[in-house]
Amino acid sequence: MIAPFKNPFRPGAGQLPPYLAGRQVEIDYFEKSSITQEPILANLIISGLRGVGKTVLLDTLRPIAVKSGWIWAGADLSEAVSVSEKNLSTRILTDLASAVSHIVISESERKEIGFKSSPEKVQHFLSYELLHYIYDDTPGLEADKLKSVLKYTWQKCKSNANGIVLAYDEAQNLKDKSEDKQYPLSLLLEIIQFIQRTEMPYLLILTGLPTLLGNLIEARTYAERMFHQMILSRLSPEESRQAIVVPIQIDNCPVHLTDDSISRIIDHSGGYPYFIQYLCKEIYDSAIQQLSMGRPEPNISFEAIVRKLDSDFYQGRWNKATEKQRNLLNVIASLENAEQEFSLKDIEAAMKLTGTSVSTSAINTMLKSLNEAGLIYKTRHGVYSFAVPMFSYFVKRESK
Repeated sequence: MIAPFKNPFRPGAGQLPPYLAGRQVEIDYFEKSSITQEPILANLIISGLRGVGKTVLLDTLRPIAVKSGWIWAGADLSEAVSVSEKNLSTRILTDLASAVSHIVISESERKEIGFKSSPEKVQHFLSYELLHYIYDDTPGLEADKLKSVLKYTWQKCKSNANGIVLAYDEAQNLKDKSEDKQYPLSLLLEIIQFIQRTEMPYLLILTGLPTLLGNLIEARTYAERMFHQMILSRLSPEESRQAIVVPIQIDNCPVHLTDDSISRIIDHSGGYPYFIQYLCKEIYDSAIQQLSMGRPEPNISFEAIVRKLDSDFYQGRWNKATEKQRNLLNVIASLENAEQEFSLKDIEAAMKLTGTSVSTSAINTMLKSLNEAGLIYKTRHGVYSFAVPMFSYFVKRESK
């Protein structure tokens, strides 16, 4: 029997890895530039493809902010928040109240009936009920109500904090809906700009897919001037190696990877932190199980693990595509620049080489549908990228 060993790798969504590799530049910027601003001039965008570690980085920044005397409020922005300005207001009120409800804003005395009873001190907190009362009691539009709440909150918090962070993950879900006359994204930008002009230290952090900045600019043309953008990319080979090796440098680790195995993990992961965690967890789960069954030298099927990754991570997205769209994805996957950016001209040239005849308008229609399905996104006019990392490799495997 082998000694108990807890697999250190964590491929779950937003799970903090045992060792955070390759993000020190972003952490240093936040610690030395973002939360030291007086007044706040630049908010923060953290963007990148799925699996690159946006949520993990956001969770890493939180204790840094709290240690520096900042109050941290926030949550994931679901599609429901984007339905209306009212929904966004409710989201902000709820998150803010959760972060500040421990702060005492006043005390009063309550006397019990009787001649000898001494008055009891009652503390009043910065509760959700109080914030909602201020919100309801403020005349005007949603923006006026939220501004009033944020101003009141800071007045009551400023003796206990250096500032307040409003941090929202999956922020690409927040969009204006002109057809419904609802503008939640514009509302958020408006109140933050107003509050920061009054030099109240509210710092907005938004994380999301690469489409996030485009959504912000579409809502407000000046939006890019409100933010410093961190674009998270894949890890370098050395950073990837550290993410693999450091977590298993412990005394009771029963399996040690060869240099060849490490290189294969780096290659198949493409440097994306989620894939590194996934592959390593599967390798160690399989090895530990084989050792516990008495096999002295575990036999790991890397191909089987990759197939499992395909099923868990890619297959659901692939199933969204029609047969014609899958044919187009196969053409895109064959491009040398498939994992970077590709254009309509690139696609048409590849189709000519294979003798495929599809009209430009039909290709544009399919690209639009793939964009709406979240398989690709537009980086600029006429230029696209896969919205899912390493997707071209999956498409090639699926087509064999």
